[in-house]
Amino acid sequence: MQKFDVVVVGAGTGGCTVAKKLSSYGFGVCLVDYKAKGSIGDKVCGDAVGKHHFDDLGLAYPSGDELERLISGVKIYSPDMETIFYIIGEGLHGFMINRRIFGQRLLKDALDAGATLLDSTKVVGPIIEDGYVRGVIAKAIDSNETVELKGEVVVDASGVSSAIRSKLPPQMEIETKIDREDLIIAYREIRKVKETPPEPDLCEIYLNLEAAPGGYYWIFPKSDTTVNVGLGVVVSSLQNPKELLYRYVFQRFHKRFFDDSSPIHGGGGFVPTRRPLGSIVGNGFVVIGDAACHVNPIHGGGIGPSMVGGTIAADVISKVLEESRPSREELWPINVKYMQSYGAKQTSLDVFRIFLQGLTDDLLNYGMKYRLIKDEDVLKVSLGEELHLNITEVTRRIFRGMGRLQFLNRLRRMANLLKEAKAICQDYPVSPEGFPEWRMRVQRVFERAKSLVE
Repeated sequence: MQKFDVVVVGAGTGGCTVAKKLSSYGFGVCLVDYKAKGSIGDKVCGDAVGKHHFDDLGLAYPSGDELERLISGVKIYSPDMETIFYIIGEGLHGFMINRRIFGQRLLKDALDAGATLLDSTKVVGPIIEDGYVRGVIAKAIDSNETVELKGEVVVDASGVSSAIRSKLPPQMEIETKIDREDLIIAYREIRKVKETPPEPDLCEIYLNLEAAPGGYYWIFPKSDTTVNVGLGVVVSSLQNPKELLYRYVFQRFHKRFFDDSSPIHGGGGFVPTRRPLGSIVGNGFVVIGDAACHVNPIHGGGIGPSMVGGTIAADVISKVLEESRPSREELWPINVKYMQSYGAKQTSLDVFRIFLQGLTDDLLNYGMKYRLIKDEDVLKVSLGEELHLNITEVTRRIFRGMGRLQFLNRLRRMANLLKEAKAICQDYPVSPEGFPEWRMRVQRVFERAKSLVE
């Protein structure tokens, strides 16, 4: 048995962030990861992260080999590709990164601060004593040797697999399962291409429910001769994203661009595209990152939210360990701080996500063509502001003539639900006693959101 102040399961973005901060405060931290040390950070994702996350958290920007391209915004294409939304602004400035090198930097920062790494180690489950998570049971992959890692606090940052969260008892009041409707399965490739995309500082997102049911596909420029291209579908669609990527993107919609291109690397994975878990703390336990559904529900980006969650968690944990016992009540401020800030934005965007997934390609084409939401308002919504609709009398006449007036009414109701969902999160209970009632308020909002789907 080995003892630490904090055991962090998963050395990804969130795990390294919390491990670095707690180690720098002088706590003994064990960072456990399934991968070998040199492979940590090598994760299949879109490789994009917003500049504002680094600004908000006071972190150094990606540079050198970490940085592959500066991004100034996003282009969103309608299913028929006849309408393009240019979403450009300070909130979408960011970086295309080399995911492995960036992850290795975060790992080095954590180790330099004093964290201990156990790599090539699989976490089997939690150690629970007297209603508290007291550590984890881990097994070395090479030797199959089992070890108990004890800690005053265990942080689950193990990604969508949620090695600890998924095995918690009901008494913790933390969700252990994620619905299939809230999971995206994605496949992406890094491809060498013969020409640079025409606007290489803009990421391209394509809405097309035929090609990507419940999701979208993307083309993100990396270097002048490489792109990150991928496709995600909702798990409940039972579709194979790799098959769809090849059929629709490489062989149909973008055949000319990808002719003579070649894959450098490919892979897939699951992304929890939904609002954050209602509670991410228990007695001696905190969950962050993908394991806590700290992911943007619209585009699936999780690097920034994981860093936010890791920073909040570390600050509260350090104070609790210095002053008291790490009970659910004492760790509760992690819930409050996350939900009232980034969590409120994610929860409102989850309403938007459910609404979009219930539309048809025709409705998406009409909505974008007539700019029912303006480009600049899409940017504002993505930054957590209220949704302002651009529904004029002319628009009403057009949609009435098409028999689509009900769609406008649904859109208006959805905008109101976005506002309500955000307000509920900003009214997050200051103690666990108010959590059951708050959770019911959230459930009612999302029941109404799902009723908007035809």
